[in-house]
Amino acid sequence: MSSNRLKNIQSTLLSDNHYILKKYNFQYLMDNGTWVNQMREVYDRGDGAGILLYNKEKQTIILIKQFRMPTYLNDNKDGFIIEICAGLLDKDNPEACIIREVEEEVGYRIKTVKKVYEAYSSPGVMTEKMHFFVGEYTDTMKVNDGGGLDSEHEDIEVLEIPFTEAIDMLNSGKIEDTRTIVLLQYAQINRLLD
Repeated sequence: MSSNRLKNIQSTLLSDNHYILKKYNFQYLMDNGTWVNQMREVYDRGDGAGILLYNKEKQTIILIKQFRMPTYLNDNKDGFIIEICAGLLDKDNPEACIIREVEEEVGYRIKTVKKVYEAYSSPGVMTEKMHFFVGEYTDTMKVNDGGGLDSEHEDIEVLEIPFTEAIDMLNSGKIEDTRTIVLLQYAQINRLLD
C-alpha cells in the first residue's frame, strides 16, 4: 500500500471489542501542492459477500429479514430490514463464504454462484469490500429451514417472494439495504429471471 500523496501515517487503536476501529492521522498532498493534516476514524470489519438467490421457474427470489441495531438508531422504527443473504469472509474465499452463508441463513445447499460485482461498502469510513453474487436455486436444494446460527445469535426470517413484488418493494422504499438494491437492479437490468 503506497501513495505519493500520503506521508506520516500514524494509527491509534480506539476499539477492538468485536471488530477494529482505529484513528488515523496523516498528511495528505492537495492538488494545489500543499500538505494538510487530516484525521479519519476507520472501521475494519473484514470483507463480505452477498447473494441474490433466484428461481426462474417460479419467478421468485429469496431475501431475509432481520434486526439491525444501526438502522434502529437511525430512523428505522422497529430495526428490522429486508436484505440479501450475506456474511463476512472468514479465512475462505468469497465464493465459499457465500455458499456457506446461503445454507446457514436460508437453508439451501447451492453449488454454483456467479460473481457480478465487488465494491467498497462505505469507503469514507469502512475498509470492507463486498463481493456480490447471483445464484439460481430450486426447491430440491432445500436442506433445512435456515434462520442463521444459534451460536451467532442470528434470528433470520427467510422470505421467498415473487420478483415483481420485490421490485415493487424496492420502488416503494420498503427495501432500504444498498446491497439488496444493487442486486435487484442488476437482476432487472440483466433480465435475470427472463
